[in-house]
Amino acid sequence: MKLNCLSCGHSVDLHRDYDDYEGQVKCFVCDALLTILTEDGHVKRVTLTSRTPEDSDARVHSMSS
Repeated sequence: MKLNCLSCGHSVDLHRDYDDYEGQVKCFVCDALLTILTEDGHVKRVTLTSRTPEDSDARVHSMSS
């Protein structure tokens, strides 16, 4: 499963361990923290938690299955 980083657009490849997951993942290109919700291998919600450790701005992007 893949998702695009909401900060830089980089494609983040998630292992099968993330098929049913709610929590944070980190973009290794720009270090942004994304909070995600996945169900049955599909991305349901992605929130940009922070672009950098100093940035607390958050954006929400919902995806329908």
